[in-house]
Amino acid sequence: MSAFPWRPSRPLRFGFRNFIDRWLFKLKGPEAGPVLLTQRRVFILPTRQGLLFGALLILLLTGSINYNLSLGYVLTFLLAAMGIISMLHAFRNLAGLLVRSGKTDPVFAGEHASFAVCVDNNRTLPRYAIAVTRNKQDPVFCDVAQSATATAEVNVTAQRRGWLRPGRFTLYTRFPLGLFRAWSYVELDSRCLVYPRPDPSKLPPPKHQSQTGSSFEAGQGNDDFTGLRPHQSSDSPRHIAWKAAARDYGLLTKQFIGQADAELWLDWNDLPAGLDDESRLSRLCRWVLDAESAGISYGLRLPGKELSLAYGEQHRHNCLEALALFRQEDG
Repeated sequence: MSAFPWRPSRPLRFGFRNFIDRWLFKLKGPEAGPVLLTQRRVFILPTRQGLLFGALLILLLTGSINYNLSLGYVLTFLLAAMGIISMLHAFRNLAGLLVRSGKTDPVFAGEHASFAVCVDNNRTLPRYAIAVTRNKQDPVFCDVAQSATATAEVNVTAQRRGWLRPGRFTLYTRFPLGLFRAWSYVELDSRCLVYPRPDPSKLPPPKHQSQTGSSFEAGQGNDDFTGLRPHQSSDSPRHIAWKAAARDYGLLTKQFIGQADAELWLDWNDLPAGLDDESRLSRLCRWVLDAESAGISYGLRLPGKELSLAYGEQHRHNCLEALALFRQEDG
């Protein structure tokens, strides 16, 4: 029979730890806007080197008392004073900083999302060796000059599509002597959009439709110029009349005999029936990237949502965002 017959369940331990975190560290979930590290949010404890330093002071004091060494007293109290000053500097190095989230660019599933943590120092004293870390991973160090801002890029692995929140960041410092560690917890209201992982499948052939209703094979009839027409967002940049645009005629598109605008619909229902939802999204993600690279006007059809034919960086982002948030709640 075990010496400890009862152990708290994991949910109970997790709930008790959350209660301690909220009570002791004042954690209330993601905080919107800049977060000021007030004195009540900064905690400080001696490091391993600090504990050894304290043990050394006790030995020096004990020897000085036993042998009545005046110089031993001087050395002991001098080192003790240095330790106290180091504690005050470590605390002051972190207190008063303003922490806010920076811009985070979208990534694909399986990549690393880079969360920008901006540290503002509105005081006249510079701050040194400020570390930013998440889940005790490799910290990112930065120095913040007086009345300046420093940015720490913290990488988080994006395992699945949708909105990714970084969770809790830890800011700490061991400045100046490494005897004490001052730290504070910050959970910023930031998130990163994670696109589906692109599938290696090839892009299906596009359908070509001309203004007159006729069609032709890709690559034919592009040598016979017939005129200009107003530019449309779905037109390929290769056919824009840049000389006319330079003369302030606006954006016009060159037309050729037999030319047809390549139109491609990326339809959820056209995919093989045996694919699951995530495989379908990955394949559509690859096709969006390939269609954009090929300069094809493409649209996206998903259950309950349709994005019309278009071309360009914004349309690419809109399609990938629709794939990333498909059947997910807004986080």
